[in-house]
Amino acid sequence: QVPFVESGGGLMRAGGSLNLSCTASGNGFSTKGMGWYRQFPGKQRDIVARITKEGSTNYAGSVKGRFTISRDNAKNTVYLQMDSLKPEDTAVYYCNTVPPNFYPGYSSWGQGTQVTVSS
Repeated sequence: QVPFVESGGGLMRAGGSLNLSCTASGNGFSTKGMGWYRQFPGKQRDIVARITKEGSTNYAGSVKGRFTISRDNAKNTVYLQMDSLKPEDTAVYYCNTVPPNFYPGYSSWGQGTQVTVSS
């Protein structure tokens, strides 16, 4: 079973907004720190936003002030609100635990969701 199912990506013009969702199927979601990662073509995945089990958040400098991560433990879901999008945000976005693939039942990546921002 795929542990994460991401959705909400698409094509957007620069300056627009998207809201990504990721639903996890593993147990103990509320006890895990979660993150959104993105991958540019030919590059490794890098974390862009993280949220602890207590709800504290942290962002990469390139998205700080534009992206907001949140979670709903009752729905096993983590969100990424993306505002003021830029063409350089174009990537495949994934969610995973922090660190990724670390816990039983959360040991693989989902299919990701493509975000494309046109200028």
